[in-house]
Amino acid sequence: MRVIAGSARGLRLTAPAGLQTRPTGDRVKEALFSIIASRRQLAAARILDICAGTGSLGIEALSRGAASCCFIEQDRQVMALLEKNLATTGLAAQAECLVLEAVKGLTTLNKRGKSFDIVFLDPPYSSNLYPLVAEALSSTTLLMDRGLLVAECSSRNPLAERYGELVRIDRRVYGDTALEFFSKEIS
Repeated sequence: MRVIAGSARGLRLTAPAGLQTRPTGDRVKEALFSIIASRRQLAAARILDICAGTGSLGIEALSRGAASCCFIEQDRQVMALLEKNLATTGLAAQAECLVLEAVKGLTTLNKRGKSFDIVFLDPPYSSNLYPLVAEALSSTTLLMDRGLLVAECSSRNPLAERYGELVRIDRRVYGDTALEFFSKEIS
């Protein structure tokens, strides 16, 4: 697993042994960032990476010019690897790391008045976090108007087309993986 583009291009990221995390493959990551680039400017964007694991998605965004990234990961050992990856890429100064369960992390960030342009959500595919996180993003100001939620999920189990004000605007399938894009409905 490596950083594909930007200031940290080509640097290898450390992943935990075993199947505890499922880092996004290079092919899917490259497609994801091409889709984002076609929809919005990544430069200066504020990113939130939920269930961050190795930090691959948030680090890729930082490498490509995002202003900042907040990483939420509940496993302390995995967070230690993520922090090592941030140090390896020289991007630690632009990062905030929270060792919290996803919904508690969102509650904490909401209380702090934080908001984000792009949110990555990549929990275990069998997780019940997809609707919980989407509803939390819909009912708060954590996701900016015109912001983008990108959920990586199983291609066999599409997410709902709507969660409160969040509406699915695109879905792409890459083998067993699907990328689903949501944005707040603007009235």
